[in-house]
Amino acid sequence: MTPTFPALLFAAGKGTRMAPLTDDRPKPLIHVAGRALIDHALALLDVPCIGHRVVNAHYKSAMIDDHLAGRDIAVSYEADLLETGGGLRHALPLLGAGPVVTLNTDAVWRGANPVPTLCDTWHPRMEALLLLVDKSHVHGHTGPGDFARAADGRLTRGRDLIYTGLQLTRTDRLPGIPNPAFSLNIVWDQMIANGGLYGLVWDGHICDVGRPDSIPLAESLLDRTDV
Repeated sequence: MTPTFPALLFAAGKGTRMAPLTDDRPKPLIHVAGRALIDHALALLDVPCIGHRVVNAHYKSAMIDDHLAGRDIAVSYEADLLETGGGLRHALPLLGAGPVVTLNTDAVWRGANPVPTLCDTWHPRMEALLLLVDKSHVHGHTGPGDFARAADGRLTRGRDLIYTGLQLTRTDRLPGIPNPAFSLNIVWDQMIANGGLYGLVWDGHICDVGRPDSIPLAESLLDRTDV
């Protein structure tokens, strides 16, 4: 039987690249195809292997509260921005000590929901399992790739594959990072050195919604029937 994992959605950032749309609201509340970005993300987590859900918040957090009102979702409030690693560590009292699914809230997805497969693929030998896509399956992203994947699934830094913003990760390395605000990239590099960072390649498509001109790209992706 597949275990159940808690999930953290990253929603604390100021969304400066999305200005001026983020002048009066946090980026997760920007609408794409008539739906807030955070609701696109929450829909992915509406599967049996996900237990309780937590959203972190900082910028215009009251608007996040209002949007989530009436739902069984906890909020981890950050007085200062803590980045992804610090934000995950700060949310651990709400998440628990076991492996956690984390998900960015600035993308839309097209294809079979990858979350059940991520949960099914998880193995205790892994420190983290990242969902990746080929560069040709990413829309609205112009940078290089993030990782290379070996035949056994282990990851190293490379340019072959792009991280989607979805992972399943252990959290036991987080207390050892001295800075209050830090990126998960620091933890991933430690895991790579230990041979514990793994990747799962998804055949769906994703659009990074990081700038206003990404919104029509994302809506076009959602309308497509050929992917």
